[in-house]
Amino acid sequence: MAGKIAKQRAELAELDLASLVSQLKAAKQEALNLRFRNATGQLEDHSALRAVRRRIARINTQIRAREIAAAEAGK
Repeated sequence: MAGKIAKQRAELAELDLASLVSQLKAAKQEALNLRFRNATGQLEDHSALRAVRRRIARINTQIRAREIAAAEAGK
């Protein structure tokens, strides 16, 4: 499990900012769709909601880390 997470982080680290933003938008749309399916009782895999929320958090963390690095480089 830890190897899978490390692989996901490495893949996100390789992407440029525009790709990260587009991935974030897609993940948020997927989360919205999963929430609707959950509310209507059509969602069978409830762990997918948790996985998507974690993916969104990882993407946001990577974006924020780049913002901090850019601010540090500007000083």
